Amino acid sequence: MISYKETDEYKKDFKKLLKRFGTLEDDLETAKTNALELLHEKNIDNRSSVQITGLNSDKSIYKLRKFACKSLKGSGVMSGIRIIYEFNMAASEITFIEIYYKGDKENEDRDRLKNYLDNVQT
Repeated sequence: MISYKETDEYKKDFKKLLKRFGTLEDDLETAKTNALELLHEKNIDNRSSVQITGLNSDKSIYKLRKFACKSLKGSGVMSGIRIIYEFNMAASEITFIEIYYKGDKENEDRDRLKNYLDNVQT
């Protein structure tokens, strides 16, 4: 079973988005089951996550692109909510690094990713 952790920056991002999208907590639980655990536990790739390349790290960093947010009615998994996370296969652990809405910013914060990778314990 996969365990989940969150960075402090992720928690701030989530709290901000939760004010706008009230269903976010439930939506995240659904995404854990229907996307993250499907990919990383059962090896079923439904193309909801893509690995982020070009980070010069041995860590596996992914972007969850298909995230159904009930607050954004009619958009389904194309809601525009993105989650950046690290999957540690040895520990069977996911660490959430960033969550954002594409209407606010186009891509992940590369500086935050580099800072995370520089400071994460191996």
